[in-house]
Amino acid sequence: MRARPRSPLPSRLGLDPVRLRTPEQGHWATMRDHLVERLPRVAPERVEEMLAEHRIVTLDGPLDAASPFRPGTYLWFHRDLPEETPVPFAIGVVHRDDDLLVVDKPHFLATIPRGRHVAETALVRLRRDLDLPELSPAHRLDRVTAGLVMFVVRRERRGAYQTLFRDRRVHKVYEALAPHDPAVELPRTVRSRIVKERGVLQAREVDGPPNAETLVELVAARGGLARYRLTPRTGRTHQLRLHMASLGLPIVDDDFYPTVREQALDDFSRPLQLLAAELAFTDPITGTARRFHSTLRLGDLPGSAP
Repeated sequence: MRARPRSPLPSRLGLDPVRLRTPEQGHWATMRDHLVERLPRVAPERVEEMLAEHRIVTLDGPLDAASPFRPGTYLWFHRDLPEETPVPFAIGVVHRDDDLLVVDKPHFLATIPRGRHVAETALVRLRRDLDLPELSPAHRLDRVTAGLVMFVVRRERRGAYQTLFRDRRVHKVYEALAPHDPAVELPRTVRSRIVKERGVLQAREVDGPPNAETLVELVAARGGLARYRLTPRTGRTHQLRLHMASLGLPIVDDDFYPTVREQALDDFSRPLQLLAAELAFTDPITGTARRFHSTLRLGDLPGSAP
């Protein structure tokens, strides 16, 4: 298989350009016509403006509105950035070497660009601030969850470390703050079948063979609240939040479980009290044991109430 060509456009604000490839056959007379159909969320007038500004390029140079359609051709452009509310919390560097960057992601910061969150994401910030243009995430952490996220520094190492997470060979530990109920016997392993439908905010538990498993342990309790140690043995969407809610112990300031609650994107006053506290694995390159601990603590995280 022929390797994909490198982009002739540099990154911008830590963001790689969008890459498209035209079909091998098509009915379009011009590249403009193809792009208008290919990009239905971009107004035709905006496509024409980008072409006039020479912002859409191929390996042979920029396109214009009259450029004829060319099958099997790669083209690149930088997307228009959405208006974003700055997330006013820093990213803490826990570990850095030639292969890995491990950070403490704050609450409210997405891991990677998606939807309304592009420049205000951990990946884009770190690429820009640390001058690491090839940086890529080995896994993801929910926007509302704080704690450890591991990134791969060099392109050629991505597959080895991303495979660790795909194959569940990384031991993860979370901490959570939630109500204390002495009637709930702990420790216990919660098993259920979780489904998450596209476009629906909440995941839900359904009948069927379990596909999600979490070990829940009580660490300390005081004043009606408790700290819990959560060890997921699977990685379903919202698994920890849903399992805690199913025990009658919803995590403090959870906007989704047990019920959905509106929270404005610029409201940083009530962070979800869930922390990715520990990552451990055998390094696929060196064969050595690796273990990383978050430097953050629940209750005194940035933006948290005392």
